[in-house]
Amino acid sequence: MATGADVRDILELGGPEGDAASGTISKKDIINPDKKKSKKSSETLTFKRPEGMHREVYALLYSDKKDAPPLLPSDTGQGYRTVKAKLGSKKVRPWKWMPFTNPARKDGAMFFHWRRAAEEGKDYPFARFNKTVQVPVYSEQEYQLYLHDDAWTKAETDHLFDLSRRFDLRFVVIHDRYDHQQFKKRSVEDLKERYYHICAKLANVRAVPGTDLKIPVFDAGHERRRKEQLERLYNRTPEQVAEEEYLLQELRKIEARKKEREKRSQDLQKLITAADTTAEQRRTERKAPKKKLPQKKEAEKPAVPETAGIKFPDFKSAGVTLRSQRMKLPSSVGQKKIKALEQMLLELGVELSPTPTEELVHMFNELRSDLVLLYELKQACANCEYELQMLRHRHEALARAGVLGGPAAPASGPAPAPAEPAASEPGLGSDPSKDAIIDVVGAPLTPNSRKRRESASSSSSVKKAKKP
Repeated sequence: MATGADVRDILELGGPEGDAASGTISKKDIINPDKKKSKKSSETLTFKRPEGMHREVYALLYSDKKDAPPLLPSDTGQGYRTVKAKLGSKKVRPWKWMPFTNPARKDGAMFFHWRRAAEEGKDYPFARFNKTVQVPVYSEQEYQLYLHDDAWTKAETDHLFDLSRRFDLRFVVIHDRYDHQQFKKRSVEDLKERYYHICAKLANVRAVPGTDLKIPVFDAGHERRRKEQLERLYNRTPEQVAEEEYLLQELRKIEARKKEREKRSQDLQKLITAADTTAEQRRTERKAPKKKLPQKKEAEKPAVPETAGIKFPDFKSAGVTLRSQRMKLPSSVGQKKIKALEQMLLELGVELSPTPTEELVHMFNELRSDLVLLYELKQACANCEYELQMLRHRHEALARAGVLGGPAAPASGPAPAPAEPAASEPGLGSDPSKDAIIDVVGAPLTPNSRKRRESASSSSSVKKAKKP
């Protein structure tokens, strides 16, 4: 016979709610008594945030189980900020319209402003910024004993100190308000000198023995010279300003050439030292016996500069290597030196890649190092010769211009090519005497520059010859 539970099951009217309403307790209810509550809470509809939508935009969507989004911005405590504005927790402090006086004013003027009632009767808060200069006061006796000056009367000195108190030692204003009709006309430097002289005198007279004095000192002569120099600087003409800029540029050029010449002389000295060291080392190796040669070489190895010759890499601790790798030129040698080295080897009849035996590798590397050193010495020598010719030419030009005060001495050696005239600065007339004086240490000629000049002069002579 069917029961009520079977009928409800057939009609699909039964379930947990029906069992709970009928009071029937099942096995599941005994095992999991809290499952119903959790299931109810999990049945709430939740929408997943669409892909690509920001979290802040998704939070603005309206749902039945949440409050509608506010029309005005508000802080609910659920966002990023956790601190809420606590309004009405304290009483508002009362403000009052009250009068006040400014201590900086001596006329007793009364003003009004809003202020908290608790601050009634207190001093004006901005009175602490009222800083005044302490101008010394002297008596009649002190003036007659220590401050008397024939160029200044007491009335004029009193007038100066009165203006100093009124205008807080603003001497430009004091000079403007000074009574030049009643008293003698004074400059700002005169007023400063008189004031600080009196201050120093009073400080010395009133000082307690054994104390350090801070005496104000004013050098009126220096101040007058400074203003005179500024006035001259301000009254310069445009031609004078342009000439000064031109002289400064020439001075920078002279300093740059001087530094370059010093650097060249240092490099040349390094090359000479390296050549002498290499020659001395060769003599020592020839005199020393062969058995003691390695020890002697390690013990008395001279410090050769890196710029001298070629510094080949050391493959002692590099594992297994080919002996021909020791003949490879390092990357520090430029392409220009490599081409010159190959040219010199071809002139000497030496193969560029000989058989790499132990003795040949050592001798070939030494030969190339000496050739590179010889190439650098030749370059330095050529630069020095051309520089000497350039200086000799400029000396002759100065002697002909009469700058040196004597006749031009005949130059020994080949006559140098005439120097090109310096380009005149824009806005300035070409002054040959000035250029000759300034460009005494001109840029030295190099082999390439001399070749270019010789080719240019030859081409110009050919053009002249072709003209009818």
